[in-house]
Amino acid sequence: MAYKEHNGPLSNWWLSLVMWRERHIKEKNFLIILALIVGLVCGFAALILKWLIHVISDLLTSHLSTTSANWTYLALPVIGIIIVTLFVRYIVKDNISHGVTRVLYAISQRKSRLKAHNMYTSIVASSITIGFGGSVGAEGPIVYTGAAIGSNIGQAFRLSPRILMLLVGCGAAAGIAGIFRAPIAGMLFTLEVLMIDLTGATVMPLLISSITAATVAYVAEGYSAEFFFTQSEEFFTAKIPYVILLGIFCGFVSLYFTRVIGLMEGLFRSMKSRTVKICAGGAILATLIFLFPPLYGEGYTSINHLLDGDTSSIVDGSFFYVDRDNVWFIAIYIGMIVLTKVFATSATNGAGGVGGTFAPSLYVGAMAGFVFAYVFNNLDFGIEISNKNFALMGMAGVMSGVMHAPLMAIFLTAEMTGGYNLFLPLLIVSTLSYGTIRIFEPYSIYTMRLAKRGELLTHQKDKAVLTLLKVDNVIETDCKQVNPDMSLKEMVDVIATSHRNIFPAVDLEGNLKGVVLLDDIRNIMFRSDLYRTMHVHKFMSMPPARIDIHDSMDEVMKKFDQTNAWNLPVVDGDKYVGFVSKSKIFNSYRRVLRHYIDD
Repeated sequence: MAYKEHNGPLSNWWLSLVMWRERHIKEKNFLIILALIVGLVCGFAALILKWLIHVISDLLTSHLSTTSANWTYLALPVIGIIIVTLFVRYIVKDNISHGVTRVLYAISQRKSRLKAHNMYTSIVASSITIGFGGSVGAEGPIVYTGAAIGSNIGQAFRLSPRILMLLVGCGAAAGIAGIFRAPIAGMLFTLEVLMIDLTGATVMPLLISSITAATVAYVAEGYSAEFFFTQSEEFFTAKIPYVILLGIFCGFVSLYFTRVIGLMEGLFRSMKSRTVKICAGGAILATLIFLFPPLYGEGYTSINHLLDGDTSSIVDGSFFYVDRDNVWFIAIYIGMIVLTKVFATSATNGAGGVGGTFAPSLYVGAMAGFVFAYVFNNLDFGIEISNKNFALMGMAGVMSGVMHAPLMAIFLTAEMTGGYNLFLPLLIVSTLSYGTIRIFEPYSIYTMRLAKRGELLTHQKDKAVLTLLKVDNVIETDCKQVNPDMSLKEMVDVIATSHRNIFPAVDLEGNLKGVVLLDDIRNIMFRSDLYRTMHVHKFMSMPPARIDIHDSMDEVMKKFDQTNAWNLPVVDGDKYVGFVSKSKIFNSYRRVLRHYIDD
């Protein structure tokens, strides 16, 4: 849907429409209209995704037994991964995994431009992955889809990168709001995870998109929460100490979740063969689902059972159905699900499936909170805490820690369960979990991949602008080159034709050997007696630092700060490329700052 100028009646008609809009509708007003359109489209996209997942899942699993093990679980996830792998390789022909990370990358590195196929390919691939049992969530793909919808609509109307960034945020917010029926959480997701700044210019479009998408979901599905939860036990302030312990516990569970995801991604990256990845990931996933059927798909049915106080159904369809009334076996079984869910999620994505880590963090949180209270109560400390309430708090806690988004976690949990009466404990658990994981892990599961490469856009305006700048955009190539074997006379002749006071000394192979500063040779450049005997290699000097063409702008600025230099040479390996000056960086910095940050 990206706008391209080409001949034809349709393109001429569209160009006329775009030009008419530019003349008659102010950008701020037009942005509100587009936010509404993005919200509508993303709301329907979320409905289609949920419908496809449920249709495929019901078709494949509705006939399975709940009172014994189902060997079908060993085949379904692998078949789903193979289908998705073929779809991505031969039809999509592009990498569509890690949706949220790719949206962050598009914002920071691609001027918020996403490809047109991203508006639907993630929906198809993730619905097959999850419907066939992939232990991932639909939220990452719907965020990717929503962001692509916003980006491509903006591109079609030739809007600036700053507006495209906001429309990408609107699409992501609408995707979350539509799939969870949680408009506030959708907006907060954009602010905390995608790190779009909350300003007077951004708040209205984000709210309009989120509310519109949530309204579409409510109209289509009814005015009810995503998860069925009724608070049967009141929360008393005397139980706050146990809530504090739960928050710290969720922080460590979040750390475990994040670190294992990172380790497993590294393991699958090291596998060069696609066949090996499918076999390894499929084997891990199928085995885990066979042993622990609640790991099948998103797992929202299991969350609903726990929020309803039902523990026995957690072993339905497994080898362990006969142990459903054994209290300690149930505790161990749920604990194993907490530990293995992250492996099932990593195996799904590593093998070639398409899905997100959003739902798995919710799932692990509900299980962790429930088993925390379940074990505590059965150890009989003289006070009882609510299993259901703590499962709800655990959802907010682990989500907050994994995503580094405490506000989004609080409101999302409250909106999709209706658990507003537990707002204070949700605040406590979410904040403590976030504070705990921050001690060990400064980045969320989405941002750590980009942060390692220096490609992450954040709320810190200085770092954000430096991330948007690229070294190759500020390189100056107008410095006259000299050869180390040139005489002083030849050097003076070069100076006479140059308007710069710095000269790179480059050998015949193009390697940088040093630099010559005009100030350093001013005292000898007019001594004719030295013209034949003095050569460049005798008075050239080594630069205080070299900038690699692949360095991030943050690294470049660190080198300028460490050396106090005003100009530094840029190299590609040893090959001379050009110079970067502070003045050029400052001018570009100011331009980008005005373009992206100003309202």
